[in-house]
Amino acid sequence: MRVLRFAIIMVPLCFALSVIRVHSQSGPPSQTAPPPQTASPPQTAAPSQTAPSTQSKPKRKTLWATNRDRVPPPPPPPAKLEHFDPNLVDKTLDPCQDFYEYACSKWNAANPIPKDQVAWATGGGLEYWNESILREVLEKAAAQTGKRTDYEQKIGDYWAACMDEETIESIPATRSLEPGLKYIDRMTSKSDLADQVAHIHLVVPGAWRGDDNQTLAALLGFGPKQAYDDATRVVASIDQGGLGLPSRAFYLKDDDKSKEILSEYEAHIAEILILGISEETQEQGAADAKTVIAIETALAQAQTDNLARRDPKNLNNKMSLKQVQALTPSFDWKAYLKAVNAPPSSPYYLVSSPQFFRNLEALIQQYSVDDWKVYLRWRLIDGSSPYLYKSIADENWFFYSNTFLRGKKPLPRWRRCVRTTDRDLGMALGQAYVAAAFPPESKQRAVAMVHDIENALDRDITDVDWMQPPTKAEAKVKLHAIEDEVGYPDHWRDYSSLKITRSSYLENVHEATAFEFHRQLSKIGKPVDRSEWSMTPPTISDYYDPQLNSVSLPAGILQPPYFDSTMDDPANYGAIGMVIGREITHGFDDQGRKFDTRGNLRDWWTPADANGYERRAQCVAHEYTEKGSEAGVKQNGDSTQSEDAADYGGLRLAFMAVSDKLQSENKSLDAQETDGWTPRQKFFLSFAFSWCTQYSPELMRSLATTNPHAIPKYRVNSAVSNMPEFQQAFSCKKGSPPVRDDQCRVW
Repeated sequence: MRVLRFAIIMVPLCFALSVIRVHSQSGPPSQTAPPPQTASPPQTAAPSQTAPSTQSKPKRKTLWATNRDRVPPPPPPPAKLEHFDPNLVDKTLDPCQDFYEYACSKWNAANPIPKDQVAWATGGGLEYWNESILREVLEKAAAQTGKRTDYEQKIGDYWAACMDEETIESIPATRSLEPGLKYIDRMTSKSDLADQVAHIHLVVPGAWRGDDNQTLAALLGFGPKQAYDDATRVVASIDQGGLGLPSRAFYLKDDDKSKEILSEYEAHIAEILILGISEETQEQGAADAKTVIAIETALAQAQTDNLARRDPKNLNNKMSLKQVQALTPSFDWKAYLKAVNAPPSSPYYLVSSPQFFRNLEALIQQYSVDDWKVYLRWRLIDGSSPYLYKSIADENWFFYSNTFLRGKKPLPRWRRCVRTTDRDLGMALGQAYVAAAFPPESKQRAVAMVHDIENALDRDITDVDWMQPPTKAEAKVKLHAIEDEVGYPDHWRDYSSLKITRSSYLENVHEATAFEFHRQLSKIGKPVDRSEWSMTPPTISDYYDPQLNSVSLPAGILQPPYFDSTMDDPANYGAIGMVIGREITHGFDDQGRKFDTRGNLRDWWTPADANGYERRAQCVAHEYTEKGSEAGVKQNGDSTQSEDAADYGGLRLAFMAVSDKLQSENKSLDAQETDGWTPRQKFFLSFAFSWCTQYSPELMRSLATTNPHAIPKYRVNSAVSNMPEFQQAFSCKKGSPPVRDDQCRVW
């Protein structure tokens, strides 16, 4: 399941739009590697874990016009990219006291969170700029009346159906969902549960895509996975799932805020069921919501926590189909595999959490057929709601964005349609994006930066004192074997067998979901395709894949403010260079050490290496555990230490690389330039500027609970506090916050 290591750069894109399943239903979410598995036995859940909220529930508002009063949407405002400018700093502040505030406070004050967002950062304009380019491509493809290529037909008709609000509004959700709901009504015994789950997996996106906590799918996740012991082959992987909230913590914590969220979630479930089922009364909706909460809470209790899921050894549970069936005798695995048309997984299936499935067996027995039908209806309606008519789409947005994250208004429809098109047809759309926004010169410069930073790590491996000589030799072999994927894949995806029409947005989503699920499952039993990308070219993120030993940088992130062809090297190395460096170090950290050059699960460190790393990593974890977020939730340094150490390492490697480059050009890091700044200062200022970010308190709380990355403010201030090179840049004196007596350093 979780295979990749992502740098979350633009939170509204990578977190709020992937973990929280809001209206946008954006492009490919994070697939990072799920941590270890030691789930405790299920505890019997009460029908509802929290009493209904005593607060008066806000009235759901109508968020979009009805057919009578709809007017053509105005053209979107022009997209604006943020370009790094060192003169944006607040010179009234001391960089040696709070460098993040020095670099970001003026920009943050001038750029409040827009009403249709729950966070805003310097990369927010890039997100809008990318989507504006894609909108032009989609509108052109939809408007063409002559002969179109296959991919132009697909993206054009998908876009047209998504933007056709009149047709969408004319079809009640109850009618759109009728075939699926009737299928659920056919369930007469628990032996039908597997077939029912399979049918939901074929129409609701994401059953094959796990994250740090679980697979956000009905009951469980199922998909392809590189074998841990032989990374050249693909086997089937089965993951814990079943929750409608991002992680088990939201069900199990008993503080007042968590109880409030769960109570609001219960009200949301009732509202969705009433809107999606024609015969559902208010009373029945409330009762059914309690049933869903009870089942999901029990599933949360059965799940393994995300800290345990970080260790791939805990996920490498190889089982025959007979053994899988023995975990959950009441779930007919043969019926599920037949319904999704999965090929046999030879010689074994990977089960991320055997204990979860043992516990699931008890839950299947505990709840009645009618209870499971309620749960299945909920998963079908909730998963389809963003693609349906206004009232039910409103409710989806109201909970996941407004109640949960305190978003003030939905994104405009065109942006939501761009995002679903990118999710479902992203490689077709990506070709046009690359042609419009990523010239060959940009790729050449980005590739050169990657090589410079890899060379810096080679030198650093030679110099570190915690790694033994034989381990250093193997580390260098692994480093030089990394595949650098920059901009876009070498081969574009074939969508010719996917049926897309202009007649129904929901049907297009269902067709695209089934197409992608089958495409994913077709990999099982075959050699790994090392050329396949897991992100679309317009995506604003990046990743390291330990089993492919590759670093991928989509064209979407190789734009300002992260990478700017008009800027000099210190600015680019400080921003995107740090990101490149941090991803590369993931091949050599507490998880990367467990995968060898070929991507097989093999710990290639000696005990002395491990002890040396872990002592340094604990320094990092302790430093971050000291931090408390403005939302009242302290960072958990143990949860974020791998990413925090990567931040430190990435910044240091990028600095080494730009230093080498300037030296080769006979340039000084410390010569004041015409703008009054030195290259050394601009390197660190550009780094900080790329992380200037504001969150709603609710999103910040959710991030601190579920996300393996620290809050950007801490990522900036902590990283520079461990670098003497920063202290030299701004003449920071001993005793100031950036001059730590106990500096942490891995790389």
